[in-house]
Amino acid sequence: MTAQKRLPLPEFVALVAMNFALVAFSIDAMLPALPEIAAEISPDNVNQAQLVVTAFLLGMGVGTLFTGPLSDTFGRKPVIFGGALLYAVGAWLAGNAETLETLLAARLLQGLGVAGPRVVALAIIRDLYEGRRMAQIMSYAMLVFTMVPAIAPYIGALIIDAFGWRSIFDAFLLFCLVTTAWLMIRQPETLPVEKRRPFRPRTLWQATKTCFSQRAFTLSVLAQGCTFGILFGTLSSKQQIFGDTYGRADTFPEWFALIAILGGSASVLNARLVTALGMRRMIEMGLLGQLLIAGAVTATALTAGVPFALYMIWSVSIFFMVGLVIGNLNALAMEPLGHVAGLAASVIGAISTVLGVIIAAPIGLMFNGTPLPLALAVTFLSAFAYTIVRGGLR
Repeated sequence: MTAQKRLPLPEFVALVAMNFALVAFSIDAMLPALPEIAAEISPDNVNQAQLVVTAFLLGMGVGTLFTGPLSDTFGRKPVIFGGALLYAVGAWLAGNAETLETLLAARLLQGLGVAGPRVVALAIIRDLYEGRRMAQIMSYAMLVFTMVPAIAPYIGALIIDAFGWRSIFDAFLLFCLVTTAWLMIRQPETLPVEKRRPFRPRTLWQATKTCFSQRAFTLSVLAQGCTFGILFGTLSSKQQIFGDTYGRADTFPEWFALIAILGGSASVLNARLVTALGMRRMIEMGLLGQLLIAGAVTATALTAGVPFALYMIWSVSIFFMVGLVIGNLNALAMEPLGHVAGLAASVIGAISTVLGVIIAAPIGLMFNGTPLPLALAVTFLSAFAYTIVRGGLR
């Protein structure tokens, strides 16, 4: 790719970061709306409002499997545009939904659509850059991305307080339109026609079988699915725990920002230590630490109840654990699969995300007014994932 087809580096980094941020904004800005959604369209079972989060994640996981290969066939920009169109339609339907079932279907459609910008933005970076420059761009983009969870609930709360919970979907629609228009106008297509490959379902199936023929890949997917289950279950339950358990619904955005910022520091620590300690050691440390903390929270919940300070420490530790574990599990899974790296990335992203949603949905529905169901689930999942990594990834 010639240099004159590249955007100025600051603009390119900002554009990529905006595409990544669409995912985080679509999840975290939604959290303050869950009590109002439950009261209006699911009053008989308020826990079901949490499915608004997991339905989106399910759609994103399924879409991740196909968007990469489709962009190799049709080009990067058409797939991002198509995904953005699905996302926008889903946002409009969600904003006008009168039943929980319609809202969940719309969120599923949003998730399918957001897989386009999420996955194809990575492909655009790979098309244009390589080596240290690519790593540098990814670092800058991810730095912006990690800040979105810190501010998204606060922005969502401001919008909802001013205009009602349905208006949050107008904000999603606006975010998507601005980001997509920016990319379509400013970013040239990065995959020439002569480099495109036909989309063959058989090829995708063969690549999937190749991936799962590798023990390291299979175990990494299982461990990552458990880790995503912990993260998604925590996100789904967090608004209710802050509001119903601790009576802090009004200050939830500020507390969530603190959790996200402190937990996000794990990526910095991981970058400093992984070259010295290795990926497996970092994963083991993250999972074992979470097992011990979640076990302590479970024991406290079963006896005297969980103080808010302990709950906050535990919440930070979950985000911190994710920062130590997910990237390293991806790297371990991809080690033996360099010859099908692109498809392998789609497979591990899709299956681990869907597995995480399958695990997280019932965890959220078990909420009983205390952190106990979540603590029990996190303790079990941490122990299971740690056993997989400790005993199998050798």
